[in-house]
Amino acid sequence: MVRLSAAAVLISGCVATDVTPLQKVISMMDGMVKKGKDEKHKEEVAFNEFKVWCDQTREETTKSIKSGADAIVQLSADIEKAIADAENLKEEIEVLDKDRNTAEDELKAATKIRAKENADYKAEHTDLSESVDALDRAITTLKNKDVTVAQSLIQLQSNSRIPARTKATIQAFLSLNEESGAPEAAAYEFQSGGLVDMMEKLKIKFEDQRTALEKSEIAAKGNYDTLAQALTDNIKDMSNSITEKTEKKATRKSDAAEAKGDLEVTKQAKAEDEETLSDAAAECAARTDEYEKNQVLRGEEIKAIQTAKDILASPEVSGNADKHLPGFVQTSSFAQLRSTNPDKRSHVVDYLRSKAKQTGSQYLALIAAHAAEDPFAKIKSMIKDLIVKLMEEANAEANQKGFCDAEMATNKQTREIKSAECDDLSASIDKNEADTAQLSEDITVLSDDIAAINGQQQEAQKLRDEANAKNTETINDAKVAQAAVEKAMKVLKEFYAKAADAAFMQNSGGLDQEMASVSKAPYNGMGAGGGNVVDFLDVILSDFARLEAEASTEESEQSSAHEKFMNESGEDKAVKEAEMKHKTVKREQLTRLNTNLKKELEMTQGELDAALAYYDKLKPDCVDQGLSYEDRVQQRKEEIQSLKEALEMLSS
Repeated sequence: MVRLSAAAVLISGCVATDVTPLQKVISMMDGMVKKGKDEKHKEEVAFNEFKVWCDQTREETTKSIKSGADAIVQLSADIEKAIADAENLKEEIEVLDKDRNTAEDELKAATKIRAKENADYKAEHTDLSESVDALDRAITTLKNKDVTVAQSLIQLQSNSRIPARTKATIQAFLSLNEESGAPEAAAYEFQSGGLVDMMEKLKIKFEDQRTALEKSEIAAKGNYDTLAQALTDNIKDMSNSITEKTEKKATRKSDAAEAKGDLEVTKQAKAEDEETLSDAAAECAARTDEYEKNQVLRGEEIKAIQTAKDILASPEVSGNADKHLPGFVQTSSFAQLRSTNPDKRSHVVDYLRSKAKQTGSQYLALIAAHAAEDPFAKIKSMIKDLIVKLMEEANAEANQKGFCDAEMATNKQTREIKSAECDDLSASIDKNEADTAQLSEDITVLSDDIAAINGQQQEAQKLRDEANAKNTETINDAKVAQAAVEKAMKVLKEFYAKAADAAFMQNSGGLDQEMASVSKAPYNGMGAGGGNVVDFLDVILSDFARLEAEASTEESEQSSAHEKFMNESGEDKAVKEAEMKHKTVKREQLTRLNTNLKKELEMTQGELDAALAYYDKLKPDCVDQGLSYEDRVQQRKEEIQSLKEALEMLSS
């Protein structure tokens, strides 16, 4: 119905108005010039927007590439510095460890020597004490005229510390006793007086040697304690320094590893920016070249159409056409109509109607209707005009077909590319969001672990402080007790030494005085009891010394265990903190990347929406709704052929 109405209007216009084909061509050219200018302007606007995108992309990626290059240089320097620091710390740790081992060896050697010295001291002290006791018993036996004198002297004679002269005197005394039998009291006293005096002097000598030995032991022990304390302090300081440097070395290694990870990410980002810049530059150059060529071509096309229109509208063409090519209004007369052969007209009408029915052409049906009523001259003119019209329509539809094929193919490719890009971008965004969520979960776990380590370290430090306070108090108490015991021993030893001297001086008054006081010996203190007290104090002193040593050992072991725990937990904490920092940086990078991807997705989705909108705009004119293009071409060809045959029939 649309085609029939248009044809009817065209024929009606040709018949009723004075519009010529030339005027229609000029009007068509005006429309083409206007359309060309509009499309040229739209292309300029679109290219200016694209150029803004090119400039922004070039500026942003260039800046990002420069920033990435600077970051790569800085990260490379940081990595080298961290590795160098770790190596230097390693060498320092090795030196400290060697020095610590040397100090430990010295401490062990000094401890071994001290143990040997103490063992020698105890053996000699025991030997001297036994000698003093033996002399004391022998003297007491001689003075009391005990029957066990011989046995006591024999035991004393077997003592290795008794000088040979004293042993000879004892032997002479024993021989004399054996020869004379049981002597008189006076003779006995006369024979033993010199021996007792000799043994008392020997006893004082042994006691002096024992006192000197004890002082020497105290001095040796003090020297050892001073040396051991100094070495222990040095070992502790070196251990603390080794621990500190080990932690610092682990930190620097962690810094190097983290910087290496950041370097790889930065290099990848820089490579992506360079690729983006290269792609954008290529695309911008290609689009710019295409735009410039299109603008030149459009300008030349508009200029050519305008020039042709001016030529057609000039008096030389338009004026002559108006003068020599009148419209479709033809003068006819009833004479012509009467001269027309009715049979021939009927044959033509029947032919046109059959062809119209066969091809379904409304044009042929219209011509057949007019042929049954109008003169052949007018029908022949209409047929010619229709043939021209159908040929023009065929050419126009062929041009439209080429335009549609090109635009639809380009639009399809654009829709497919942009749709694929949107899918890829959406998939990348989803993956990055999943990775970001996983990183957030990992960071939370690491944060909880670090908090737990901090709590454990605080609790361990609290327990260590309490134990240190207790051990320190025990050590101080033991030292105070030792000082008090040593002071008590010194007082007792000085007293008994003074008492022994007084007794010796009292006994040196001569033989008569000694014989007069046999029944009542001079008081020189509670010798045996005093000795036992000193021995007890010595045991107590040893107990306090052992308590101090045990408390010191326990403090050292607890301190070492605490330091080991703090070092291990500190290293674990440092590793977790470094990992958490690395994951936080990676999460921030993924977040920034996702923001850029979302912007790119939004821009790509806009391009896809524009392509879809353009496709909807093309569909009414370029997508076949009824007959296909080939069917319409074939039908139009048959219409033209039928009109030509009808024209030949009318002309014949």
